[in-house]
Amino acid sequence: MVSKQKVVIEHELLDEYEVGDFFIETPKRTILGKGVYMHVPTGEPHQNQMEGLSDRVASVLKKAKEQGHLRSVVTGAVPFDYYKKACLLVPESIQIAPSLQQEERAVSGSASVTVNRLVSNPSPEHYKLGVMQGIERIRSGELDKIVLSRSLEVSLNEPIDLPQLLRNLAYQNKHGYTFAAPIEYGNQKASLIGASPELLVSRQGMYAIANPLAGSRPRSEDPVENQRREEELLSSPKDLHEHAVVVEAVVKGLRPLLKTIEVPEKPSVVYTETMMHLSTVIKGELLKADISSLDLAIALQPTPAVCGAPTEKARQAITEIEPFDRGFFTGTIGWCDAEGDGEWVVTIRCAEAKGDSLRLFAGAGVVSESKPEEELAETGAKFQTMLRAMGIDTEQLKDI
Repeated sequence: MVSKQKVVIEHELLDEYEVGDFFIETPKRTILGKGVYMHVPTGEPHQNQMEGLSDRVASVLKKAKEQGHLRSVVTGAVPFDYYKKACLLVPESIQIAPSLQQEERAVSGSASVTVNRLVSNPSPEHYKLGVMQGIERIRSGELDKIVLSRSLEVSLNEPIDLPQLLRNLAYQNKHGYTFAAPIEYGNQKASLIGASPELLVSRQGMYAIANPLAGSRPRSEDPVENQRREEELLSSPKDLHEHAVVVEAVVKGLRPLLKTIEVPEKPSVVYTETMMHLSTVIKGELLKADISSLDLAIALQPTPAVCGAPTEKARQAITEIEPFDRGFFTGTIGWCDAEGDGEWVVTIRCAEAKGDSLRLFAGAGVVSESKPEEELAETGAKFQTMLRAMGIDTEQLKDI
């Protein structure tokens, strides 16, 4: 599918993005979808929306092709809670270009914005109490791991310039996945925008790749300190355990769908602009040709990297501890074509944007050895990706 598309210069795709478009840049390609040709139907109300989703997507792609829409690709986002509706559609038009992430890019300038209101939900102190609740559940044997998050509700003095924010994220996010997509809650429309470091899964032909990240440290501006933190991360029993739980779950989810699977013995470290993470690249050959990238994503999402383990118990505990609805945060965003190829990204380092307000999200993995103040600091560091791209002076946010 990708090879058949019109090839354009990637910066033109960024320049052409408008609010309501679908955009994603990955290490391999950039995709811009405009308009709506056909929506993917939702499942029955109050039912698991993942049941039958792959079939509904395949049916829509087939129908679009039969109607002469030859460049049919489904794009969009799936929420964390599978009982909430996904926002998936076939764009009216699709443009695909090679990624220019590795090219030298000029710094995209943007004026600083003024924050009228900024609220942490939960508050820092209540977040630490929530982490303690998570630790207690782990030590009681109920859970192996839980990921607990918080949101920052930001109100600005003027409407958000989403095209500029997306451009800033793309220029700063040199090795990850920058995205924007229209989302909807009932009749409320918004934009999901972010720069995730984590590939959930991709499929090309008969081969699949997953790249779980778990175990983190904030990145320093001092290279020597970064080296120390990287060595600490690679030898930390707490972080290695947290990472192993995620890798084990990803392998378990993929194994029934793969003929072969390759798993490195030890994780490596990947860097983002603000963080460093333990990373494992898992590769395999599909068992059957009709297994799509979306099938693979549904089999994996949510991983313990964004939820916990065991999955359903962790998900229930999250609803009891976190005082807000995650929405599309820690869901997945991406695309799938008629051949089944596609890429699905873990929706983190992101925000929901509408008018002059945004809701940012960040989470941290909690295991028995976790310390509440360290998990709080980790969420604060993860907020920096969006805050910097927005031009917000982060010095004023030290206590958030």
